[in-house]
Amino acid sequence: MRENVTEELKQIQPEDESKKQMLDILKRFHLEEEMESDAGDESMLSEELIQKAISGDSIKLEDLSDDEIKRFRQALASGELSKMIEPWTPWWKNPSAKSISLSPDGSQLIREISTDDTALSSPMTASESVINEIPEGPEIPLPSLKQLTRAEPSPLLTVHLVDILYSYCFTLRLYNGDWHSDPFGASTVALSMSKVMGEDAKPETVSEALATCIEETCSPAYRHTGGFRFAIGLVDDIITIISLGGTAVVCAFCDFQRLIQAAERMLKEEKVGRTERAHSSQKLRSANRKLFFMTCWAHEQPNDSWPSLARIVEVQKASLEELDSGSQPRNAGRKSNPQSKVLIEEV
Repeated sequence: MRENVTEELKQIQPEDESKKQMLDILKRFHLEEEMESDAGDESMLSEELIQKAISGDSIKLEDLSDDEIKRFRQALASGELSKMIEPWTPWWKNPSAKSISLSPDGSQLIREISTDDTALSSPMTASESVINEIPEGPEIPLPSLKQLTRAEPSPLLTVHLVDILYSYCFTLRLYNGDWHSDPFGASTVALSMSKVMGEDAKPETVSEALATCIEETCSPAYRHTGGFRFAIGLVDDIITIISLGGTAVVCAFCDFQRLIQAAERMLKEEKVGRTERAHSSQKLRSANRKLFFMTCWAHEQPNDSWPSLARIVEVQKASLEELDSGSQPRNAGRKSNPQSKVLIEEV
């Protein structure tokens, strides 16, 4: 891995084709964003719907009229509903994430719990406790790669890692840290975002992996999350996790694997058709195997390889931001709106 990332760092120049693909994505996104802005003056939710949300009443899309569904989605995109949700702080932003420790065999260390921890701690639900803590590492020792395969690991696993971490961060951000509330829905989102796990894609460069993920983020299905600016924030998340080192990456993959396994259990209880269940079950099993292999691979990587990989992603982030600044439409004859809507705001 160290040799691969060092070589890529030396030669890191966006390929013409990759650069053109990213420019096309950004231009298309900005054009659609501008069109939505022109038609989005009536994006406020009705007072009745806002009151229902505040009071905690259950609201389903099928209960809304077509106009209300449109307004609801526009309110999501504008951030109007974000004020009703307590912001989640990702575990990788937690200061304690800098001191994650695992045993030499990759399994989690036993943490002693004092009576003070259990008796004097403030009341908190199990879900709240889980989403605010650093994910636990593997429960059992990780096998070596030689035990899993006779072949040499692909040099592209470094690139695939970026794709998988992007999907993981996207899913947790979308679910405000609590994927436990809907494991199957979260897994569906995760596998649609990660082409490596969802479609068995094999991107060959970090720029290609990021371009594919960002294109999906800016697609109509997920554009309400914040589009390109949200995607850049996710790239920052990837850089942070990688910079924390191999133990943080292992914990992230373990958390991701638990999400997939919970979705598998949930699928068995869902009343879905046999064909649909078989297809979903196959995708989840495949994703589970890939995540386990990637966890074992990440555990074996030397500590000094992670800063180099983080640097590669940083360079790609800077390149993406430069491309974005050059792709935004310049409407000289148009009056600028000082109160233009913000798709994503840092809290």
